[in-house]
Amino acid sequence: MARFGMVLVVALCLTISVFPDTTTAQLSRGFYSKTCPNVEQIVRNAVQKKVKQTFVTIPATLRLFFHDCFVNGCDASVMIQSTPKNKAEKDHPDNISLAGDGFDVVIQAKKALDANPHCRNKISCADILTLATRDVVVAAGGPSYEVELGRFDGLVSTASSVEGNLPGPSDNVDKLNALFKKNKLTQEDMIALSAAHTLGFAHCGKVFKRIYNFNGINSVDPTLNKAYAIELQKACPKNVDPRIAINMDPVTPKTFDNTYFKNLQQGKGLFTSDQVLFTDGRSRPTVNAWASNSTAFNRAFVTAMTKLGRVGVKNSRNGNIRRDCGAFN
Repeated sequence: MARFGMVLVVALCLTISVFPDTTTAQLSRGFYSKTCPNVEQIVRNAVQKKVKQTFVTIPATLRLFFHDCFVNGCDASVMIQSTPKNKAEKDHPDNISLAGDGFDVVIQAKKALDANPHCRNKISCADILTLATRDVVVAAGGPSYEVELGRFDGLVSTASSVEGNLPGPSDNVDKLNALFKKNKLTQEDMIALSAAHTLGFAHCGKVFKRIYNFNGINSVDPTLNKAYAIELQKACPKNVDPRIAINMDPVTPKTFDNTYFKNLQQGKGLFTSDQVLFTDGRSRPTVNAWASNSTAFNRAFVTAMTKLGRVGVKNSRNGNIRRDCGAFN
């Protein structure tokens, strides 16, 4: 879900003072400069090692970060394992398909950090996931950017809290905007973050309705490129295992680029929630702009990722530093 492109470094000057919310006040780029000055290099090395083992690490980590931040904020609560007394976030139906390689890269990075006496139990799992997400974007040829640090790990993780808080494959622009607005993200942020679908794969079960049983008039979604619809039907026959994987981006599935938007222009968005960004007149101008300007898209993506990383951040009063990313202390 390896072709690695040139890394485009986007210089982005963001200051915390623009966002006076107290939950973000502790975030800073040099948060661990005295306690664990090599934190970024240690995490990067772990990410690069894991990516060499399997490309799936890249989209899996990016998706894990998004699913974490959209439910109770960026606090690594999605990593908590369920217990007999608590069904955790990761076991909600919307999270069951999160690939294990995303969880594993965070676990491996934490092991590497804990092997350093200066860093042991000093770095939150939430910050490790945030750094690893930046690093997998870069590994796939996407923009590099400075990561704000200082998150604490959450103390709560329940499957029930996931319900209704993650975008679905059939969502329209109104639904998408509403979900993102809850997290102080704009329509432009939503479109930029949706482009994470330029990487990785989905499962046939998520597209059966679009290609076989769209509505009473059309068996195939009419917004779907006809040739692409045939390709999808070949990849996902009616009786195939719904867990069979298909590329999100049929053109460059292993490269972080603006091809996602070019695909939408051609009716090749895999999900309804992708294609609607082009069919809806409110979002189409942004899709067209970024399809023709990768630099503008990369800049918008960095802005959106930085804002996403500030959602629901925990501090020492409502969080802690987990010794094990999969269990509460």
